[in-house]
Amino acid sequence: MLRCSVGGSGLGYFSTLVERSTMENTEITVDSKSTQNSGVKIFHASKSVESSLSSDSYKMDYPEMGLCVIINNKNFHQNTGMSFRSGTDVDEAHLIDTFKHLKYEIRNKNDLTCKEITELMYNVSKEDHSQRSSFVCVILSHGKEGIIYGKDGPVELKALTCFFKGDKCNSLIGKPKLFIVQACRGTELDCGVEVDSGPDDNDTDEDITCQKIPVEADFLYAYSTAPGYFSWRNEKDGSWFIQSLCAVLKQYAHKLEIMQILTRVNWKVATEFESYSLDATFHAKKQVPCIMSMLTKELYFFP
Repeated sequence: MLRCSVGGSGLGYFSTLVERSTMENTEITVDSKSTQNSGVKIFHASKSVESSLSSDSYKMDYPEMGLCVIINNKNFHQNTGMSFRSGTDVDEAHLIDTFKHLKYEIRNKNDLTCKEITELMYNVSKEDHSQRSSFVCVILSHGKEGIIYGKDGPVELKALTCFFKGDKCNSLIGKPKLFIVQACRGTELDCGVEVDSGPDDNDTDEDITCQKIPVEADFLYAYSTAPGYFSWRNEKDGSWFIQSLCAVLKQYAHKLEIMQILTRVNWKVATEFESYSLDATFHAKKQVPCIMSMLTKELYFFP
């Protein structure tokens, strides 16, 4: 299996379904000195790269917007203990329509194994993205914290995203890489709560030409739910998150920045949806998506 070097069973018959998951969490902190006075060498580059690095927003006027890879896992091997994901095809159809409208090249794949998902991500990362403005990957599946499910078992999300790091995918360096994940991140249920209604001014052009940037830079992860929580999906209308994401993109992608868009998605999911179930355990539950951004510039889906 390709690798990067990286440091339920059904819940019954409900009108709204959840993605199965559990929760893990680790944190490591380190100290480091500033590079400003450490003698770090500045490498110079062409004027086109200089302009891209010094701008406040990502360059989105390449000949192509980029690829949008959609992985839609609906059926799972019995030994995984994962249930059939009804409603996910509705999500896939909405995503295809939405990102086609944004001029992305769509590649949608269904019911992939862990090996097939890994190979797909590796192969896409090895393509020439030099004429593309960005990259989008959407994963629709069951999950845990940090894990998504192929049809035959779990795979770590970082084992898939690592192929697109700056040191492994040169043609996407400095370009936005968006990973949108519709999957559970835990087993907690949100009961809700009742409420009342740039470079320094004295830098020369020669000094700011081409900086060394972190390999983790320019990634954005849009998760359907907060860490540790279930993610809800309706068998008829699709998941709350993808419904909301597609609706907000269609309304605002031509005028708002990505963080503004995703904040409106958060609001829409948080305020317009609530679960309904005959089982009191799963009735009247809420959800809020989660944004994790390592973007270094503003992202607009128009030049």
